[in-house]
Amino acid sequence: MKKWFGYGGIAASVILVAFGIGAIVIGVNGYNTVRDEITAQNITATDDAAELTDGALQPGQAITTGAEARAFADVMEHHTLKATEGKRYAEMGRYLTPSGTDTNDEALAAKGPTGQPVENGLRNMWVTETALTTALNTSFFAERVAVFSIVMGVALLLTGIGFLVLTLGGALGLVTLPTRSTKVHTASAAT
Repeated sequence: MKKWFGYGGIAASVILVAFGIGAIVIGVNGYNTVRDEITAQNITATDDAAELTDGALQPGQAITTGAEARAFADVMEHHTLKATEGKRYAEMGRYLTPSGTDTNDEALAAKGPTGQPVENGLRNMWVTETALTTALNTSFFAERVAVFSIVMGVALLLTGIGFLVLTLGGALGLVTLPTRSTKVHTASAAT
């Protein structure tokens, strides 16, 4: 029966090692893919990026990592808030009045050549900004998930190797670990 437990331990060890290697390969592939895809977008930091990111980005710097993408998303949000005078999407009206103020009332809205209300372009800017910054923040998250996969893969690999050593040594007795000999000192009756 002991041998069957040993073989089961070996099988479990091999599975842990295989999953560890797989997780490391998938993590490295995901990490590289995220960076390759960000780099392919040819995004460069704006002139005020260093000031807005406390030096994390420099003007003209290529955005090539998840952390840089996340920092650049903050820069984009700053620029959009500046363009909309501090108003966010939900705080702005859908249309513009003839005087240029925003409103949700179609009756008050300026009319375009087709007679339709004139849309608030700054509100639409938020739609674009949100889509782009979400993609940038997602790349940061994806890069972190890839790192987590690599770390978990290493943990599984080491666990599998450790389990294999214990199985071979304990259950099957194929590996013997060195033992320390201890000397017992006895005191004489005279002392």
